[in-house]
Amino acid sequence: MKNDQLPDRIRKVAQELDHSIETGNIESILSFFSDDCEIELLGINKTGKAGARKWLEWLYSHAAEIKFSPVTIMVEGNTFFEEFTVKAKLHNGLEVQSKQAEVLLFENYKVKSLRLYFDRLEFAESFVSGIISKAIVRRLIRMSLKGLILHSPYNDCK
Repeated sequence: MKNDQLPDRIRKVAQELDHSIETGNIESILSFFSDDCEIELLGINKTGKAGARKWLEWLYSHAAEIKFSPVTIMVEGNTFFEEFTVKAKLHNGLEVQSKQAEVLLFENYKVKSLRLYFDRLEFAESFVSGIISKAIVRRLIRMSLKGLILHSPYNDCK
């Protein structure tokens, strides 16, 4: 991958990509990706613009509105790292917030690789209905925190 890209320009392109995702225009978003891009999230890999489109269709099938708030941004060589908060309004009217991180690798100022990291359990309660399903999700969250903290918003995690 080319490593002679300007950090300020990479930062600007990444910011424009975030804005494009917030507006929801899939064709505009796809213009930021190389034809042979790779996307990785939730242990799933998608390749090429067809894979990027599949990811975006999945994203917008759940989220009606998306807003990003950067926390930390670093650029080194062709690598852009961002920790950010995403607030989303789902189609069912619920609002969710999540802290996430992404690593973008650029080639000719196009995204060659996107790796997105977030905790899917943060979203699980928003997508389940019924008292039993919600109880199962809360139990999974409690179990995942056991031994790490004494108290959580999901009950006691001794």
